[in-house]
Amino acid sequence: MSELFTSPFFGISLSILTFMVGVKLQKKTGLTACNPLLIAIILTIAVLLIFKIPYESYNVGGSIINMFLAPATACLAVSIYTKLDILKKNWLPIVVGCTAGSLTSMTSIYLLCRLFRLDESMTASLIPKSVTTPIAISVSEANGGIPPVTVVAVLITGILGSILAPLLIRMFRIKNPVEAGIAIGSCSHAVGTSKAIEIGEVEGAMSGLAIGVCGIMTVIFSLFL
Repeated sequence: MSELFTSPFFGISLSILTFMVGVKLQKKTGLTACNPLLIAIILTIAVLLIFKIPYESYNVGGSIINMFLAPATACLAVSIYTKLDILKKNWLPIVVGCTAGSLTSMTSIYLLCRLFRLDESMTASLIPKSVTTPIAISVSEANGGIPPVTVVAVLITGILGSILAPLLIRMFRIKNPVEAGIAIGSCSHAVGTSKAIEIGEVEGAMSGLAIGVCGIMTVIFSLFL
């Protein structure tokens, strides 16, 4: 049995199955709170705890899935390419919006870390929480942060963004799909973008674009930390 758990297929299969359960549960309930990624995380942790499976055994396969994170993010360029005409017409508001979003996110986290007297390594770990994981880890490591803490912060931010995005769009009566997409991508990266794609094609394309622009802005702003 231990050989099964240490096989790469175990981590891969468990990740896929738990995510499928999350997708089906969200479709059945229609609740945005039933985020597939959140459900997959909870179910995976539950399986590991119940059967007392070491995380290292699961991560043999889990790390293989993680390897595809960067290519999957790059694939968002396809949806952006199909909306080049919208990008050309709105390039200035998009750049300004992404810059404002990145600056607001990083500044608010920095001030909160100072308020709660967190040390420098924890501050560096949390500051890049609103960009996609590969960029966030690079920024965190460059500033002396703790990568695992950064990954958790990015996940929490993305999940909250995907859950709250539809509600906030309705609350603030955002009708422009470009505005909605940029807002979602600026604050909740790839996980939020998956929700933006569900909301609309334009929203998904603009959210994917915001991931790249905000990533660049975050790297630039991190140089001044």
